Amino acid sequence: SASGGPLECNVTVTVTVVRLRIVFLIKFDVNINIYSHTSGNMNSKPPSMNGVAAAAAGAQPLIQYNIDWIFPKLRKPSRLWHIASTGVIGLVGFFSKIVIVWLNKARVHNIEVLENLLENRPKGTPLLTVSNHHSCFDDPGMWGLLKLRNVCNHNVIRWSMAAHDICFTNKYHSLFFMYGKCIPVVRGAGVYQPAIDLCIEKLKLGHWVHVFPEGKVNMTKEDLRFKWGVGRIIYETPVLPIIVPIWHIGMETVLPNEPPYYLRLGKKLTYNFGKPIDLNSVMERLRASPVSEEEARKIITDKIQEEMMVLKEETERLHFDYIKSS
Repeated sequence: SASGGPLECNVTVTVTVVRLRIVFLIKFDVNINIYSHTSGNMNSKPPSMNGVAAAAAGAQPLIQYNIDWIFPKLRKPSRLWHIASTGVIGLVGFFSKIVIVWLNKARVHNIEVLENLLENRPKGTPLLTVSNHHSCFDDPGMWGLLKLRNVCNHNVIRWSMAAHDICFTNKYHSLFFMYGKCIPVVRGAGVYQPAIDLCIEKLKLGHWVHVFPEGKVNMTKEDLRFKWGVGRIIYETPVLPIIVPIWHIGMETVLPNEPPYYLRLGKKLTYNFGKPIDLNSVMERLRASPVSEEEARKIITDKIQEEMMVLKEETERLHFDYIKSS
């Protein structure tokens, strides 16, 4: 894949009376490969997993900031974590709604699919959302479309993986993103690493997990092959998650991937929430056949990508009609 330089996104927001400086520190490497299975030995479990540093050993760069302490706190959140998370999720959720819904022109299709699942799915039923990734502001931005009682509720809002070398570079940034229900993922460490393990654990508990299967900000909008991390998450979750695909267009116009890096207003955005992807027959066939874990991950991932490409075409037509009608 093509290499690129770091991209820094600093967002400064001024609110009446209170000046809030929210720094996302999105020093985004355009070659980030969160769920890569192409470098190193990604087809088998490593002999040992002594924290994330062990997962990134070998040819991968050394982790400058030790993030091993984060996983126990995310695995068994304390009362303090819940209090802090309530504040961070509420602030970021409300900020996202201001930017996407009030300051830009979002046309939203079928969001009731996700809203209904957030509020009415049976207790203990895991929920997995997958979407394209075109901007540093995709998450948390698109969750601003949800009702306030959902987007600002830390018990409801998603768990999501975030690059360790972008969001977890020191204690204070780590605390902020940790309280925002972000899980540090090590690029190049493959599908067997603590971040993906924790996503599976959260789904086992019936939580909502969001994944960007492209594994990076897709600045060229080409049809990238989805990474197998999403396949492992689905395959190893005992209860098949409800899988909701999302495609959005225009987020890179709100927070561009080229300088100057600041939020824009008045942009036309289209969001399309698809019907849940039915993988029951696929999973039954995989469970009944002697396929390897690697094959299973690939089959599941390919099916997710196939459904996402259908949703992409539909969303492009909806966005074209939106632009044409105005």
